[in-house]
Amino acid sequence: VQLQASGGGLVQAGGSLRLSCAASGSDFSSYRMAWFRQAPGKEREFVASITWSDSTTNYEDSVKGRFTISRDKAKNTVYLQMNSLKPEDTAVYYCAGAWGKYSPLSRQSAEYAYWGQGTLVTVSS
Repeated sequence: VQLQASGGGLVQAGGSLRLSCAASGSDFSSYRMAWFRQAPGKEREFVASITWSDSTTNYEDSVKGRFTISRDKAKNTVYLQMNSLKPEDTAVYYCAGAWGKYSPLSRQSAEYAYWGQGTLVTVSS
């Protein structure tokens, strides 16, 4: 399994970015995909997840209503649309994949076997 993340950049507070994660190397129909982020000096944290088969989504509380995770089956790509960005959203964002549907444990990075390389999002105030 290979995951290729892209779309990061520098944006002003209140702006928007869309991250993409191109997945290859497997049939993802039984996978869940997620975005995590890691700010400087902080632990990696869960942002959002989506179940590939039925698009069930889950979000970390601080991004609810601002971020939207989605997937395009035809392109084998997962997206993270980020609106109303805040300086505290500044981090390296990683896409991740794992077999199986979402459970409360799915917010832990250790539950994901596959990781993309990370893309930096910087939000200026």
